[in-house]
Amino acid sequence: MSVMFVDRVQVYVKAGDGGNGLVAFRREKYEPMGGPAGGDGGNGGDVVFEVDEGLNTLMDFRYQRHFKATRGENGMSKGKHGKNVDPFVVPVPPGTVVRNAETKEVIADLVEHGQRAVIAQGGRGGKGNIRFASARNRVPELAENGEPGDELDVELELKVLADVGLVGFPSVGKSTLLSVVSAAKPKIADYHFTTLSPNLGMVRTDDDRSFVIADLPGLIQGAHEGVGLGHQFLRHIERTRVIIHVIDMSGLEGRDPHEDYKAINHELKEYDEKLLERPQIIVANKMDMPDAETHLEFFKEQLGEDLPIFPVSAITKTGLRDLLLEVANTLEEIPKDTFETTEEKSDERVVYKYEGDDDSFHITRDPDGAYVLSGPKIERLFKMTDFNRDESVRRFARQMRHMGIDDALRKRGAEDGDIVRLLDFEFEFVE
Repeated sequence: MSVMFVDRVQVYVKAGDGGNGLVAFRREKYEPMGGPAGGDGGNGGDVVFEVDEGLNTLMDFRYQRHFKATRGENGMSKGKHGKNVDPFVVPVPPGTVVRNAETKEVIADLVEHGQRAVIAQGGRGGKGNIRFASARNRVPELAENGEPGDELDVELELKVLADVGLVGFPSVGKSTLLSVVSAAKPKIADYHFTTLSPNLGMVRTDDDRSFVIADLPGLIQGAHEGVGLGHQFLRHIERTRVIIHVIDMSGLEGRDPHEDYKAINHELKEYDEKLLERPQIIVANKMDMPDAETHLEFFKEQLGEDLPIFPVSAITKTGLRDLLLEVANTLEEIPKDTFETTEEKSDERVVYKYEGDDDSFHITRDPDGAYVLSGPKIERLFKMTDFNRDESVRRFARQMRHMGIDDALRKRGAEDGDIVRLLDFEFEFVE
């Protein structure tokens, strides 16, 4: 039974909300005047993605697309702080790039085993009434609800982590080559598009050097525009440091080796010109066939460049030793981060960062004439307000006034008694 290789998926993540702060007062025997004693709520759990080298596909995300962390514990009496919640850790395979599905911004680029990234940050616990005590207000009947945790849709994209990538048209012998130089056992058959997903193999040379090689899905013309398996293939070759260009020299399928060579390089260039900066080793495969030597000589004449060409036969295993030693030598000359993008070279792999409150807000009108208020900060403050307590409501009104919302509503024409909507809540505008 074959296993589907999944390399792109969209999921929903929701960090835990903060626990609510508590309104409570001391009632001890020797404290007749009492005093505020409501503790803060605990922080909600973050949603954290962690690299697990045992995974090599995003298949699990096909069956679970929602990841929700636990909310923080509510504050308790006697000033006790509610329990902070541990992060909700989601394992992902090495080579996973996480993007905000709406903005396409890269949130994290996860490549090393154990590497972690906070994808959604848990909400802060609400303050208990002990935190609002002051000389002017010794017995505050006021506490905050917990801050809502982040929630967003994210796109996960898997880019295979291999030192060497095999490129070439379908059926040129890439899978067979991988199977004889490594312990990998790719599915091999004599028809096009045999390889529908990347196969990885660990190669060890005679002088005890090793590297990872990937047999990637075959290219066809138009791949850079998404034709065939184009984009799936080209994403995976972005991380390789050396490209092995496998060409069928047998001519059995009536193909022109030089035209194939030019066509594959054209697809790489059209997708990303930087791919052609990688060292490319040409492998003339199927040299055990009768006319292969003649085709190879003609190919060299057409090429007109002094590029390394290694005649091999994956079937008879001839020429493979020299090829692998050349690959190992080439890799030693190229640092691992040579072809990484600027964002990949960043020491701080996690792009998520707290940027403070966004004080902006928007006022629109509904068809019934009500004013509709929206904006990240005002919505967050609303969710953190306990509307069952008058003192909390008055605090929320002060916060709105401080943000300039009252003046903005007046400028839009709001008058005493007009309806203002915020999320699911309605209230009257009061002069």
